[in-house]
Amino acid sequence: MKKNIETIAIHGSMREHMGENDTIVPGIEMSTIYEHRKGVHKEGDRKYTRLSNPNRDQLENVIKELESGEHCAAFSSGMAAISSVFQAIESGAHVLVPDDVYFGTRKLVWEFAERWNLDVDFIDMTDLDVVQSSLKENTKFIWIETPSNPRLMITDVVEVSKLAKSKGAIVAVDNTWPTPYNMRPLELGADVVVHSTTKYLGGHSDILGGAVITKGNKELFEKIRTVQVVQGAVSSPQDSWLLSRSIRSFPYRMRAHNENARKVASFLSKHPKVKVVYYPGLESHPGHKIAKAQMDDFGGMISFLVEGGADTAIKIVAASEMIKAATSLGGIESIWEHRKSSEGESSPTPDNLIRLSVGLEHADDIIKDLELALS
Repeated sequence: MKKNIETIAIHGSMREHMGENDTIVPGIEMSTIYEHRKGVHKEGDRKYTRLSNPNRDQLENVIKELESGEHCAAFSSGMAAISSVFQAIESGAHVLVPDDVYFGTRKLVWEFAERWNLDVDFIDMTDLDVVQSSLKENTKFIWIETPSNPRLMITDVVEVSKLAKSKGAIVAVDNTWPTPYNMRPLELGADVVVHSTTKYLGGHSDILGGAVITKGNKELFEKIRTVQVVQGAVSSPQDSWLLSRSIRSFPYRMRAHNENARKVASFLSKHPKVKVVYYPGLESHPGHKIAKAQMDDFGGMISFLVEGGADTAIKIVAASEMIKAATSLGGIESIWEHRKSSEGESSPTPDNLIRLSVGLEHADDIIKDLELALS
């Protein structure tokens, strides 16, 4: 029986019944080692917690189900997850990355692509003609963010996946911002989905984690799994347990994030001190039609440009009472930041851009605080 996402989120992280009087909530398995009673490790036995752990298995199972995938590897951070995918690509490959991309991914490419012998081009991934003309004979990997970070640009996952397949290239989608509540890239033709589970899946700004999910291509997943267990950036038992617990409520949190963000984006789009609002749920957004076709809703992230420059944007961010100035996103509390300050001078982000993670406070209270800060 096909289950809805709310049911998967609650029951996908439960372990199989151990008996007639089993616990409803799984325990945390902290042991790093396991006994081999016959003196030797047998196939299928647990051996060492870096290789496998019951709590990590539960977490990987629920994330895999949420994304309609076949395999999942849970990491200690989103960047560890992203890094594992790039390291799984064959040496000498040509790689395409969006020119508007999470700065951590950009920095990873800047620092390590040459060492991994990857030839990377940053392109406008929203323009299919640009994508097609950028493909080379050795293009083996295309990285997608949609909506992108921080300008919420929209890439057509279906069409880019078709172009990639014409070259035998792998498509990976960072689905951290939409989450599987709003978009499931593997159902749209992508090969790999990546998450910073720190964000919406964790949802409370108190857990660090990442995940990689694949559908098919067992060989690719085994390469990712090898990076995970050999390099050791695995999700700890406690973080895995906490994430599984948080995921049980995540569909209902996302529903509220979506609803609040729609109201806040509408407010900002009419404010005289706001020049541009980047939110794909607005009909004025250039990627609105594609986003509507591939997403069930538009998420809780908004970026906007204010009249003035960096100093003006920084003063606005500092003037709020309820919305806190902080980096990261996806928590129950609303936070925002002058994004260029967080990324540094080498960032291509506009000086007057503010990135807002819309939380679960009452929408009227969020809007009142925005009115205060913008006044």
